[in-house]
Amino acid sequence: MSIITLTTDYGLKDHFVGALKGKIISEYPEVNIIDISHDIDPFNILEASYIIGAAYSSFPKGTVHIIGVDSERNKENQHIAIQWNDQYFIGADNGILSMLTQKVVPQKMVAITIHDRLHTDASDLDVFVKVACHLSKGGLLNVIGKEIVQLKSVTGLQASVANDFNSIKGNVIYIDHFGNVVTNISKKQFLDVAKGRPYEIVMKTKNIKTILPNYSAVATNENYAIKNYEGEKLAIFNEAGFLEIAIFRSNPSKIGSANSLLGLSYRDVVLIQFKN
Repeated sequence: MSIITLTTDYGLKDHFVGALKGKIISEYPEVNIIDISHDIDPFNILEASYIIGAAYSSFPKGTVHIIGVDSERNKENQHIAIQWNDQYFIGADNGILSMLTQKVVPQKMVAITIHDRLHTDASDLDVFVKVACHLSKGGLLNVIGKEIVQLKSVTGLQASVANDFNSIKGNVIYIDHFGNVVTNISKKQFLDVAKGRPYEIVMKTKNIKTILPNYSAVATNENYAIKNYEGEKLAIFNEAGFLEIAIFRSNPSKIGSANSLLGLSYRDVVLIQFKN
């Protein structure tokens, strides 16, 4: 079973997503097309990297992922395709894939070189479709590109550990449908620094002293119904392994969320302070 996934900032109002799927099916009618997201904030490479990183491990080996975010080929960003964790990722070398693969070295990377083989008015996505279908059919990376050894590095908005190892400084990188706020502080980084010490999560308005194993763990008193805890602030490590700040059973349109009630927005600082 061949699978091609799509992650873009196209939204669903316009024709772009439908046209993209039409091009894929025209090239490879038997392929399965899966939408990961088309609601990435325009040109937001950090959000795109987080979404892909959270989703890709749910797919089988050999899956091909098209990333249509800031995908224009220009003098700064070439088109690339990489094999990583036995899956394939196609996009522009704009930092998305370097952030995704920073912990695990890709198996192979190529700069795509087939542009002159396509029609003169071929779009960036036409190139991605051609490469994706080639790889889905079992084709080799060598056929569509020249091997490279390094991706464009993006150092901004990475969680950092203080020199005295008494704090981790992170940033908000994503706000989900429920208004939950995801940071770039990973569970592994937290455990490596914490070493069992007490801690406090410091935010703009209110602090949190405990990271819970799941949302429902906010209900600490067995004598109270879970409903009584609605609206409580909490922190967990989400399924993608990143620190998430939430309001229990929040409804952004009615009662607010971590985004609105705690005043946390994209790029805001979240600090974990440890006590010796």
